[in-house]
Amino acid sequence: MSFICGLPILECVYCLGCARWVWKKCLYTAGYESENWGLATAEEFEPVPRICRIILSVYEEDLRNPQWAPPGGYGMNPDWVVLRKDYEDNQGCVTPYMIYLDHDHAEIILAVRGLNLAKESDYAVLLDNKLGQAEFHGGYVHNGLLKAAGWVFDAEYEVLRDLIAKNPTYMLIFGGHSLGAGVVALLTLLALDNRDKLGIQRNKIRCFALAPTRCMSLNLAVRYADVINSVVLQDDFLPRTTTALEVLFKLLLCLPCLLCIMCLKDTCTLEEKMLKDPRRLYAPGRLYHIVERKPLRIGRFPPVVRTAVPVDGRFDHIVLSCNATSDHAIIWIEREAQWALNCVSAFKALYFLQQLMLEKDKQMEIPAEQKMVRQESLAREHSQEYHAALQRAVALDIPQAYSPSSYGTFQEIHDGEDSGGLRRSKGSFLSNKQRTESWNEFVGRLFDVDDSGHMVFKKTNV
Repeated sequence: MSFICGLPILECVYCLGCARWVWKKCLYTAGYESENWGLATAEEFEPVPRICRIILSVYEEDLRNPQWAPPGGYGMNPDWVVLRKDYEDNQGCVTPYMIYLDHDHAEIILAVRGLNLAKESDYAVLLDNKLGQAEFHGGYVHNGLLKAAGWVFDAEYEVLRDLIAKNPTYMLIFGGHSLGAGVVALLTLLALDNRDKLGIQRNKIRCFALAPTRCMSLNLAVRYADVINSVVLQDDFLPRTTTALEVLFKLLLCLPCLLCIMCLKDTCTLEEKMLKDPRRLYAPGRLYHIVERKPLRIGRFPPVVRTAVPVDGRFDHIVLSCNATSDHAIIWIEREAQWALNCVSAFKALYFLQQLMLEKDKQMEIPAEQKMVRQESLAREHSQEYHAALQRAVALDIPQAYSPSSYGTFQEIHDGEDSGGLRRSKGSFLSNKQRTESWNEFVGRLFDVDDSGHMVFKKTNV
């Protein structure tokens, strides 16, 4: 009898717990994820809106008579388009793409468009992802996207090699949106792994993945953060979607139910378990998060771009938002990215003018070396953050995470090199025996043992 009387109390506790979870989840916004990240500068974020426009141009049939151009146009010269390939040329293996030679910015750009909802071949690429099926240099990647990236590389590496040979100072840029973002992220890995075929150095390759699908394991996402950059607008659902995409498309008719199931799964899964799962896929590389809405406030605000190379807390939770799908559109990404860049540039110009007004005695002109010094400083800051992220991955015991040495390379032992030009080992770290031998050699170089058995510093000849 007492048990039956206690049932209403248990039901009340259960309902209160569920209500509290729903309330917290509804108040959870994308701004919380990146609130502790650093702010991106205009120099590093400048290519993003430009790459967005180039990807948008892939949708056009004739660049000389564009139909979907954003305000201000694409800013492209149609004569600099090297090649374009559509679905017929690609045999359904990948979405349409374009190679563009940008002489104004000294860049060779390969841009891949996103998912076409009317094309069955795009779904076949996206849903071809059995866990553990595709391995790449000690990590896991999306199987269908890896096949698509391999098809593009085999088809175009000779064209890219010729362009690089004719323009040796140009950067090689891979850009894509949504499905195309996953393709270019894995295409970047293949390009780094086959630099001898392209005739290019690692520091001349960059990738900009806009609203990417989760396509590589955590160790790869962090390891290639010096080359791959992912851009996410506010509440975009795709970079946060951890559920199998096959299930996602089967349940599109009941999207609220799916979101609740995914949120419950992500919330109830321990973070340690997620990090230790080597087959769990993540958004690739360095993350740029565009935040332009604040909780419990109406309307859009001037966007802020935050950037980091996070290890834990890497877009692990779905955001319950009415903008979760609209934030995925490349049109909105281009618009908000350009607005954010204008805001940052305006703030920088205002600050510079204030400094000039305070320094009346100095000649009012921009130093010629200012831009170069800032770029070097920015590269140094990114390098430090990148190495800190790698060390964090090692500290969290992420499978196949490598720790950098004091010289900025990876301490690994193996025959040959991997896609990053780094030596690899059969395991993640040096064995205990190797560590002990290294320590004993170090001690032997610095200390001697005296007659009483105590260790003393070696005497050096001056």
